[in-house]
Amino acid sequence: MATGWAGDGAVQDQIDATVKDAIKRAQSQLPTGPSLLHCAQCEAEIPEARRIAIPGVRLCLTCQDEQDRDAAKFAGYNRRGSKDSQLR
Repeated sequence: MATGWAGDGAVQDQIDATVKDAIKRAQSQLPTGPSLLHCAQCEAEIPEARRIAIPGVRLCLTCQDEQDRDAAKFAGYNRRGSKDSQLR
């Protein structure tokens, strides 16, 4: 049962929208095209198993891990889930 201005299921709708946004963002960042044989950053050979598992891969596992760690430091703030945005 919803109270105030929110309709029934409003919280779940908000959660679903956040998940869908995250999925779209992640899919847009996936590599496309043919995989490289050597890492674009360090020139190390990319194992065949990695090239098959991730089509369009551009980085070796070590460089990809480093890039993911750097990206996590600058992760965006989820305004949709913040209390302030819900009060405005």
